[in-house]
Amino acid sequence: MAATVVKEIFEALPHLRKIGAEHLCFDFDKEADVLYVSLERPQHATDTDILEDGVFLRLRGKKMVGMTITNFSKWLGAKKRRT
Repeated sequence: MAATVVKEIFEALPHLRKIGAEHLCFDFDKEADVLYVSLERPQHATDTDILEDGVFLRLRGKKMVGMTITNFSKWLGAKKRRT
């Protein structure tokens, strides 16, 4: 299992570099089942784009500075079933 997780992280790295992530922070609230991803040092976003399936893109101007994924366990489970 650990090897699979490491492989998936490495597969994601080129995508993170493409969007210009200077700092990458993950914070998982287990009780709320929400994953917070900060692509810069955590800061206040000025706008939010709401995507389907409970995914929120956090924006400062036109730059994406983070992402919030609600019901993360459910989302992760669906992704595992697709692969």
